[in-house]
Amino acid sequence: MIELNIPGRGIIQIENLVSDVNGTLAVDGQLIPGVAKALTALGDRLAIHLLTADTHGRQSTIDRQLGLKAVRIPPGDEAAAKAGYVRDLGSESVVALGQGANDAEMLRQAAIGICTQSKEGLAVEALTAADILSPDVLSALEMLENPLRLVASLRR
Repeated sequence: MIELNIPGRGIIQIENLVSDVNGTLAVDGQLIPGVAKALTALGDRLAIHLLTADTHGRQSTIDRQLGLKAVRIPPGDEAAAKAGYVRDLGSESVVALGQGANDAEMLRQAAIGICTQSKEGLAVEALTAADILSPDVLSALEMLENPLRLVASLRR
């Protein structure tokens, strides 16, 4: 668990990291270098949940690289499925990472939503739904390793 005491927001206890895969942790179906190591480092404090529509058909390989099994989101209302997943975990205990339009509601539902930029870009809907913007996923994961960075950005 990661506990944050954010002035103006109060105490937030994060137990779950929920992340989109393609565009966030991977680009063109390839895991971004450094992501596996960063997620492993967080695994002792947070339960890691990956959500994917498996756009590039490479999720099985990514699962092996990360030692995790992503939840496959069926085609259709992906945004609602991702947001529902966060709600089912208990939104108040979730930090979410994403950058696509179908991640926006998941970012909004989470106690802390982090929008990440990548080579795939980022959707304006995701940006406006997030609490914070990160220049890339590794910087976002570093914020979780150094939670006072989140406090500094989110305090009111």
